[in-house]
Amino acid sequence: MYSRQIDGKTLTISPSGWTYRNTFVLYDRETGTLWYPYAKGLMGIQGKYFKRWLPKLPSDDTTWEEWRKRHPSSEVLQ
Repeated sequence: MYSRQIDGKTLTISPSGWTYRNTFVLYDRETGTLWYPYAKGLMGIQGKYFKRWLPKLPSDDTTWEEWRKRHPSSEVLQ
């Protein structure tokens, strides 16, 4: 999970359709900057935010069953 905040703006991040080294490249709809995931976050690899970073945020990778144990009132939206 990555921050979408840069220069006081919130970016909309989407898949670009491109891959590099078997990893999906993302882009932001506001500027078209291409973003590549690294250990510390997303780095702009082309566009307005070239060589700028969107930092990685703390998150959990879990199953639905484990999530429900920790958060029993959670619901799935359809």
